[in-house]
Amino acid sequence: MSTLLLLAAAYLIGSIPFAVVTSRLFGLQDPREYGSGNPGATNVLRSGNKAAAALTLIGDSLKGWFAVWAATRLGFGASEAALAGLAAFLGHVFSVFLRFNGGKGVATALGVLAGVDARIAIFCAVIWLMIAYTTRYSSAAALSAAVAAPLAGLLFLGPKPAVGVLAAMAAMLLWRHKDNLARLRAGTEGKIGGSKKKDGPAA
Repeated sequence: MSTLLLLAAAYLIGSIPFAVVTSRLFGLQDPREYGSGNPGATNVLRSGNKAAAALTLIGDSLKGWFAVWAATRLGFGASEAALAGLAAFLGHVFSVFLRFNGGKGVATALGVLAGVDARIAIFCAVIWLMIAYTTRYSSAAALSAAVAAPLAGLLFLGPKPAVGVLAAMAAMLLWRHKDNLARLRAGTEGKIGGSKKKDGPAA
C-alpha cells in the first residue's frame, strides 16, 4: 500500500502543469492556444518570454527529479524510486489537472534521469543540445535523446529494473512525438523560437 501511495503522490506532483501556471503568472496566453498547442517549455518560448520558458523548463524537470529523490529519502529502493519517476512523467503527459491531457514529457523525463543517475541525464542532455543546435528542431532533439536514454542506462547501470523504466519513458516519448515525426518528414515542423502561430493540432 505504501508503494501505491508513493506512486499516486508522484503522479499528482507530475500533473502540475508548469507551462500553464507560469504563463498565468507572467500574464501570457495559455500555451495550449498557440504554436504546437503543447503545454511545455518549447511552446512557451514561442510567446517570446524567455524567462517564462526557463521557469517552465525548471519546474517540469524538477518534478521528475523530486519524485525520484523523495522516494529515495523515504527509504524506498532504486526500483521503486524509478517507478515514482515514471509516475511523475505519466502525470505530466496525462495531467489530471488538464483533463488527462498534458505535455510531451521531455523535461520531466530529463528530471527523472537526473534522479536515477546524473550521468544518464548529462549524456541525454548533451545529445539533445547537439541535435537542437544543429537542426533547430526540438522534436528531433527529443526523439534522439529518448532513444539514447535506455542505451545510456545500460551503459551506466547495467541490466537493472530502472533501465526498464527508462525504456518505457522512451517508448512514450516516441509515441507522443508521432505527429512531430510526420511533420519532420513533410518539412513542416516548427523550429525552436519559431512563430507563435498555431502549427496544427496539439501534439
